[in-house]
Amino acid sequence: MKPAPFEYYAPATRDDALALLAAHGGEAKVLAGGQSLVPTMNFRLAQPAILVDLNGIADLFGIAEDAGGGLRIGAMTRQRTVERSPLVATWAPLVAEAMPHIAHPQIRNRGTFGGSLAHADPAAELPALAVALDAQMHTQRAGGARQIPAADFFQGLFTTALEPEELLVAVVIPPLPARTGTAFAEFARRHGDYALVGAAAVVTLDAGGAVAASKLVLFSIGDGPIVAHPAAAVLDGTLPTGSAIAAAAAAAAAAVDPPSDIHATAAYRRHLVGVLARQTLTRAVDRALANAG
Repeated sequence: MKPAPFEYYAPATRDDALALLAAHGGEAKVLAGGQSLVPTMNFRLAQPAILVDLNGIADLFGIAEDAGGGLRIGAMTRQRTVERSPLVATWAPLVAEAMPHIAHPQIRNRGTFGGSLAHADPAAELPALAVALDAQMHTQRAGGARQIPAADFFQGLFTTALEPEELLVAVVIPPLPARTGTAFAEFARRHGDYALVGAAAVVTLDAGGAVAASKLVLFSIGDGPIVAHPAAAVLDGTLPTGSAIAAAAAAAAAAVDPPSDIHATAAYRRHLVGVLARQTLTRAVDRALANAG
């Protein structure tokens, strides 16, 4: 199929792109990597009157250490660039671990870091990572800018806090606390398919080896990233023994209400939550112990 007719603009500066969005509002869509937007346009699930191509705006690309600490990733940075970045491996090892699971290399060569976040697919990896790492989403509109915590950015199925005239311009990932470990896992029928269930874990230990703070974020089981608060309630403040981690994973599985579809039943997804929660929490604890040494 072919998309419905549209007007195409390729601004060379961020200000020009913001002016186009301000002028056309909800009639416009921005084109980043196009790996999600173009197929929906071809099937006419999306029919924007205006297409604003961001690929010519140089200052939306790049990875750098943030002035306030941590990592700043431009929204138009290709996923393959993020995957291969030594800075990402150093400052955000959870992102580095997860990137190879996103679709296939051909998709990551074109897909963008910010495009996936703004699309907010509930089965996508990057929204869950952003929530797990307490990322700040930097947005801009003509005449103003915002910083939105990732926990507030994702608001439902393919829905974010972005306004029609607003761009996601960068993502800032804060530095991990000392004695912190992270881990990622997902289960898909084939590598590159959307996950039936995925999990990202972040665990910080105190000086005595107990869990000072933990966060387990699940995806592909609801309308967006789901923070498994029951797991943290069980694990935080305890020594991270195998039995404590197993209890936290069981609490996470018991609390979720995943959907059934042609790919998996709700019961199977709930079982996977328990398995992946235990795996990621265990690896995160092991890495936190290694970092503490």
